[in-house]
Amino acid sequence: MTRARHGSGGGGGTQQGRDPWRRGVCGGGRGLAVAGRGLGAGSHARSWFEPRCSSIPPRSLKSQILPHHVAASRSPPRDTEPGDPTPLVPSELGETPLPVRLDVILRRSRQQRCRQERMQRHVDNTQAGDGPEAEQDEAPLLAQQSSSCTGLCSARCGLALVLHISLFVAYALRVSLSIAIVAMTNSSHPHGWSGSASRGSYPGFAQDAPVYNWSAETQGIILSSFFYGYGLTQALGGYCSGLSGGKPILGSGLLLSSVLTLLVPRAAELGVSFLIGLQALLGLAEGVIFPAQYTLWAKWAPPLERSRLMNIADAGCTFGTFFALLVAGIICQSLGWPFVFYIFGGVGCAWCLCWFLLVYEDPGHHPWISAREQEYIVSSLAHQGSSHGHSLPLVAMAKSLPLWAITIACFCTDWLFYMLLTSMPTFMSNVLHFDLRENGLLSSLPYVGNGLGHILAGLLADFLLARRVLGTAAVRKLFSALGMLPPAVFLVAVPYIGCSSTVVVVLLTLALTIISMTGAGININHIDIAPRYAGFLLGITNTFGIVAGIIAPTAVGLLVSQDLQTGWRNAFFVSAALNLFGLIFYIAFGSGTIQDWAREETAVQ
Repeated sequence: MTRARHGSGGGGGTQQGRDPWRRGVCGGGRGLAVAGRGLGAGSHARSWFEPRCSSIPPRSLKSQILPHHVAASRSPPRDTEPGDPTPLVPSELGETPLPVRLDVILRRSRQQRCRQERMQRHVDNTQAGDGPEAEQDEAPLLAQQSSSCTGLCSARCGLALVLHISLFVAYALRVSLSIAIVAMTNSSHPHGWSGSASRGSYPGFAQDAPVYNWSAETQGIILSSFFYGYGLTQALGGYCSGLSGGKPILGSGLLLSSVLTLLVPRAAELGVSFLIGLQALLGLAEGVIFPAQYTLWAKWAPPLERSRLMNIADAGCTFGTFFALLVAGIICQSLGWPFVFYIFGGVGCAWCLCWFLLVYEDPGHHPWISAREQEYIVSSLAHQGSSHGHSLPLVAMAKSLPLWAITIACFCTDWLFYMLLTSMPTFMSNVLHFDLRENGLLSSLPYVGNGLGHILAGLLADFLLARRVLGTAAVRKLFSALGMLPPAVFLVAVPYIGCSSTVVVVLLTLALTIISMTGAGININHIDIAPRYAGFLLGITNTFGIVAGIIAPTAVGLLVSQDLQTGWRNAFFVSAALNLFGLIFYIAFGSGTIQDWAREETAVQ
C-alpha cells in the first residue's frame, strides 16, 4: 500500500489535483478546485504541504491539524475497488474535506502574518515622522484594522471610561477641602486662633457643623500641604507602577485617598497640625495616580489612538473639579460640611471596588476582550518592548534633549496654568472689582472648557495621524503650539484692555480652555519617546510642574505687592514669556520616536 495521505490514484489525477491546490494556497484562489479530484500517491502527495509561499510555515501548521484526520484517511473506504482513485475523506461529522479546510486555514495564516508586518511598518513610519508618501501602502490596512476594533464596546474604550471616572473621583477628593473650608472657617475672625467656634455660627450653612477660627495664613498652610506630599510620590509612583503594574498602584492610591478623605472631619477636631499632616498624606496617596495611569496606557493605547483615549481619561480631572464646585456647596448648606468628606470618600471607596474588578493590566490578561482587538493592540505595540526592570537609564535620561524639551515645556505651561487658576479670582476682585459669588457658573466655565478641549484635541490629533497628514512629532508640536501660544497672547493683551470685565473674563476663560490642547502634545509625548518608562518620566515632569505651581502664586504676590497695576502687568508678561520660551525649546528639540535608551534591547545590553 502506498503512503498517500488521502488516497491513491493515477498520474492524470495527480497533475489535476496538485496545481489547483497550489493556486488555492499561495495565490488566494479557489481551494474548492481540489475537493472532488483524485490525488497522486507517494512523493506527490507530500508536495501538498510544501506551498510556494515562503511566508507560511508548512510543517508547523500541518502538525497542528493533520493528527486529527490522518488515521481516518490512510485506508480507502470498504466499497472501493483496487486501482480506483480513492475519494477525499471528510471528517466523521460530514464536515468540509481536509484539503479545503487546510486551504482556508493556510490562506488566513498568510493574510494574518502579512497584516501584522504591514501594520508594524506603518507604526514605525508614523512614529518616525515620515511623510504621507512613506505610509501610502501601509496606512489603509492599519486604518481598516483599527476601525474594525473601535467603538464604545471595545476593551480599550472601556478602560478610558473607567480611568475618566477614576480621575473624576480623585479630583473631587482633591478639591473637597478647598471648597468646604469656606464653611469650616469663621470669616468674622480673620486672625483668630485655631480652635473651634460654637456650632452654627456661620450663616447660610447647616447649623450642626462646627466652625473653626482659622486665619488666612493658617488656611493657606492647610491647603498647600497637599502639594508637598503630592510632589514627593510622582517619580516613585511611576517607578513602582513599572515594576508592579499600573492597576494595583493606581487602585491603592485612590483607595487610600478615599479613606483619608473620610478622616478629615475627625482630624479637624483634633487640631490644625493633624489636618495638615492628613492633607500631606492625601497628597502622597494621590501622587501615584497619574504616573500609574500612563503605565497602563503604554500597554493599552495603540499609537494612532493614544491622543483620544488618554485625553478622554484626563478630561475626568476638570469635570470632577467642576462637579465638586457645584455639589460641595449644596451639601454644605443642606447637610453640613462634614458630609462633603463622608459622601465623596464613601463614593471613592465604592468605586475602588469597581476598579479592581473591571481593570486588567494588559490585553493579554483581559478575559472578555475580542481576539481581533487583542491582536490589533499587541501587534501595534510590539515594537516598544515590555515594562522596565529595577534599573533605570538615569544618565541617558538626563542627557536626552527630547525629554528635557518635554520637561521645560511642562514647567512653563504649568506656571501659566496655576497662575491663572489661583490668581484669576484675585485679579477680578482687586482690579476689576468683579463679584464672583454672583457669577458662580461663570467662574466654573474654564473647567468645562478645559475638559471639552481635552477630548476635542485628542480626536483631532488622532484624525491627523490616521489620515497621514502629519507624523507623530509634527502632531505633538502642533498641538503644543496651539495650547501654549494663544494663552500667552491673551495674557499680554489683558493689561491693555482696560476695565472691561466682560472681555477680560472671556480672554482668561479662553486661555484656560485652549491650554488643554497640550493634552495632545507635550502631555502624552512621554509614551512616544519612551513607552517602557512612561510612568516614571511623567512623574519627573509632573514634579517640575508642581514646583512651578508652588512658585508661580508666590511670584505673583511679590510683584503685585509693589504696585497693583504694574505688578499684574508684569505677572502676565512673565507668564507669557515663559510659555513662549518653553514652546520654542520644545519645537526645536522635541521628538516623536522611541529613543535609543528606551529600547528593550539597549536596556538588556
